[in-house]
Amino acid sequence: MSTRRGLDGAALGFMLLLCVVWSLQQISLKVGTPDVAPLMMIALRSGLAAGFVAIAMRLSGERLDLSSGRWRPGLLAGLLFALEFLLVGEALRHTLASHVGIFLYTAPVFAALGLHWKLPAERLRPFQWAGIATAFVGVAITFLGRETGGPSVADGASLGGDLLALMAGACWGATTVVIRCSRLSNAPATETLLYQLLCAFAVLLVSAIGLGQARVVPTPAFWAQLAFQSFIVSFASFLMWFWLLRRYLASRLGVLSFMTPVFGVAFGVWLLGERLSLSFVAGGVLVLAGLLTVTGGPLLASVLARLRGGGSPGR
Repeated sequence: MSTRRGLDGAALGFMLLLCVVWSLQQISLKVGTPDVAPLMMIALRSGLAAGFVAIAMRLSGERLDLSSGRWRPGLLAGLLFALEFLLVGEALRHTLASHVGIFLYTAPVFAALGLHWKLPAERLRPFQWAGIATAFVGVAITFLGRETGGPSVADGASLGGDLLALMAGACWGATTVVIRCSRLSNAPATETLLYQLLCAFAVLLVSAIGLGQARVVPTPAFWAQLAFQSFIVSFASFLMWFWLLRRYLASRLGVLSFMTPVFGVAFGVWLLGERLSLSFVAGGVLVLAGLLTVTGGPLLASVLARLRGGGSPGR
């Protein structure tokens, strides 16, 4: 029987904070492109964050227990994590940060599908299936309904870049499924994060060098971005995320995750001056509506059950 619980005030607060941080990471990567390619920055931040995690483990007396066998799913989760950010780095070179913000955060939809298949406690309800269908209709509209005069490759948006971002979202969802359905589900959050950061550092550094994206211009802006990306994004926020995964039902942690792409789009328009096409806005609204239905639906159902007096809230 699952010991993970539904959302409470602490989970809601933490998720809101994560939404703000995660929505800013794409903006930061895009802004810093003149000094360092997104792929190289993600590799560097992963290496530094891995060092922070190792220090935290040392101070708390934790150590990797390879005899537990957790390194096997850890390696798989790490490779998926690395692939996710390889796709994010390339997507940011070919499309708008606001587009990446929408498509990357379809991850809870992919995670919900995988967890429905693997875990009885995470079974999807009929209205959640409707939410998934709505989200994918929204994706189709953004891909197929691009009108003349909207953002183009010259403006920083492309269909290929959007597709890379969507694939990154699928990888993130798959990573969540691996963590929840393996021995990593009971591993310390620091151990889970360390596996992923080490894999990301190794894979992305090699990829950046191989793709000719290893150039770094050490300006003050570069160092500021590196500090934000490594300590705040890759260390603190991811550690918080895996800590939450160990305590709450994963499909319900996304009840506020729809705010991340909303913040991402708003920051992209405000800070980067990105232009949004009508089809992207329409499709994005459907994606967010579907995401909210999938992740927030169980909470809404439990509230309605309470109001009807028909039973206690579901977990």
